[in-house]
Amino acid sequence: SEDSAPLLDYDLLVIGGGSGGLACAKEAAQLGRRVAVMDYVEPSPRGTRWGLGGTCVNVGCIPKKLMHQAALLGGMIRDARHYGWEVAQPVPHSWRKMAEAVQNHVKSLNWGHRVQLQDRKVKYFNVKASFVNEHTVRGVAKDGKETLLSADNIVIATGGRPRYPTQIEGALEYGITSDDIFWLKESPGKTLVVGAGYVALECAGFLTGIGLDTTVMIRSVPLRSFDQQMSSLVTEYMASHGTRFLRGCTPSQVRRLPAGRLQVTWEDRTSGKEDTDTFDTVLWAIGRVPETGSLNLEKSGVKTSPDSQKILVDSWDATSVPHIYAIGDVAEGRPELTPTAIMAGRLLAQRLFGPSSALMDYDNVPTTVFTPLEYGCVGLSEEEAVARHGQEHVEVYHAYYKPLEFTVAERDASQCYIKMVCLREPPQLVLGLHFLGPNAGEVTQGFALGIRCGASYAQVMRTVGIHPTCSEEVVRLRISKRSGLDPTVTGC
Repeated sequence: SEDSAPLLDYDLLVIGGGSGGLACAKEAAQLGRRVAVMDYVEPSPRGTRWGLGGTCVNVGCIPKKLMHQAALLGGMIRDARHYGWEVAQPVPHSWRKMAEAVQNHVKSLNWGHRVQLQDRKVKYFNVKASFVNEHTVRGVAKDGKETLLSADNIVIATGGRPRYPTQIEGALEYGITSDDIFWLKESPGKTLVVGAGYVALECAGFLTGIGLDTTVMIRSVPLRSFDQQMSSLVTEYMASHGTRFLRGCTPSQVRRLPAGRLQVTWEDRTSGKEDTDTFDTVLWAIGRVPETGSLNLEKSGVKTSPDSQKILVDSWDATSVPHIYAIGDVAEGRPELTPTAIMAGRLLAQRLFGPSSALMDYDNVPTTVFTPLEYGCVGLSEEEAVARHGQEHVEVYHAYYKPLEFTVAERDASQCYIKMVCLREPPQLVLGLHFLGPNAGEVTQGFALGIRCGASYAQVMRTVGIHPTCSEEVVRLRISKRSGLDPTVTGC
């Protein structure tokens, strides 16, 4: 069939129309090159499908943050009474209305991405890609029609998809993932979230926040790759606000009952006992797998990691084949974050087609976990700092604080906490900042620049705070863990 499809030739071919791929394609086109993007969404096992833009836009950051916002508004409505608003309680929430609004916004973003590609003269192919050889890629459309594309440079930016625990009976038939939750027309009802990463905790958080009975089942430790003290505070806050946690438990079976509900059986590893409960929805959030399986990579010579199946890359984002590159979540050892993929894609295009030689710097990348109490961080966790520099060379400044907004509303602030991890030797270079509290993303972003520029504790202490904010608590961190003094902030 290779003869039937005409061969189209490009300077750059990008496989994957998510954050990284689109950024790379648009930048290359801006630099005057002929560029094509191949993007195809395999429907989830549940049949959920979506448009151009990748995980972040369709089933990740964007719908997640909007549903998190819906949950926060519920809390604000409860606060409003204390501030003199005569709001009748309780206020019912309509999943349907929220979902429709979120889905409409996402569809407008899909449309926007298509328009941007047209404006920049990037050719967009809605086809599933697989390699024919190191310069040629076959694309198969939904109707089976084939296109052959060849290019001097190829960028693989296919990202990842949620992992299903295929060894668990009923997992695939009856469970859903983050690929589906944002596109449900009806409320998921009583939900079991299985997993311990940020996807699990964020989803459980907003489900609890909009009033649904939500349980999180955790095999070992929550937020494993994050600072463990911060992680404990995140889950403590969630537990005290109504999310149920089952720790040390692994599910063994999901059955559909005659009434349509799902019966889940699990083993409690601490007691060795088996337990069971019924739910309306089971959401698997047990990690993600890179989209490399259907690419036919062996035909291209591109090597993947035997453990993770991710594509092996060097600091130039090049794979084992010199003119084939990989960026974003599909590349081994990269933070799985939209903005890093975007910057990596842009810089790659500039190195390939522009005058630049700048490499992507993956150190000190800030991020925020949008749990009910948000957790923003940049740089090293306390554990990493100690492992790298030794306990005696690390100074940690910390504080429990109370956001002013929580006072009148009589909100519990026992988990609002900040810590700054520094080198102990003056001027005490800042190695990491961890912030737990409202608007963590907005707070962390500015400090990320400071830390990137090599800020010291001494400089942070000479920075004037903005009063009264939560951010100013960072520049008021006076108490070190080593001192053993009470880190609770009192008054001005």
